[in-house]
Amino acid sequence: MSEDRPQIVVTVAAPVEGVWDALRDKQKIRHWHGWEYEGPEGGLDEEIDLIYFTRAVEEGTTLTLGNGDEFVVEPVEGGARITLTRAPRGADPKWEAYYDDVTEGWTTFLNQLRFAVERHPGEARHTLFYSGTGPVSPMAELGISPGPAGSAYELELVGEQVKGEVWYTSEHQIGLTVDAWGNGLLVLSHVPPGDQKPDGATMAVLSLYGDTDRTELDARWRAWWEPRYPAKLDLGG
Repeated sequence: MSEDRPQIVVTVAAPVEGVWDALRDKQKIRHWHGWEYEGPEGGLDEEIDLIYFTRAVEEGTTLTLGNGDEFVVEPVEGGARITLTRAPRGADPKWEAYYDDVTEGWTTFLNQLRFAVERHPGEARHTLFYSGTGPVSPMAELGISPGPAGSAYELELVGEQVKGEVWYTSEHQIGLTVDAWGNGLLVLSHVPPGDQKPDGATMAVLSLYGDTDRTELDARWRAWWEPRYPAKLDLGG
């Protein structure tokens, strides 16, 4: 791997065929890619079509996106491994300023894919999404001390007593399963202030299943989130 092409590797406890199907079925991509939104130029469905179909090329179980990002799905002991190799830096000057943001996004999405395939195969989800700026991570604000993947946790989360397990951790992210959300998933991401992000960058994605009350949950999270992580720009959706 070139140092100009970061890789994200996720192993899914499912056959290659099932993981590949999650990458090639439009409705199943909805189960893990991004979050629900509608904007002036369309929403999640249009985004999926543009990224995975309009400009994508597949060969066997390799999928190359129009921007040069490449997915390879291959069998390994216990399931299938997805390796996403990013396009070289500078390949798309229009998006170069967001290169690291896109890499963080793919880290979130591939771990959401693994969760969808392993825990909710074929099941639709609903999502809530929050973003903003701030110097302190939501992990610190919420008192989350990440243990290793698979370790159990229990805490008060924005006015709700929850429990589950650590799904994954990375340099800037943590994913927690949340039993109370129909066995849902919470992803928190925080990039501290620096040269590229002088105000920091913070994000949360809540994946919800079953009869979870999304309206009530959204009201609580917005009341907690917005004073701590104000949006610098209106991102739409």
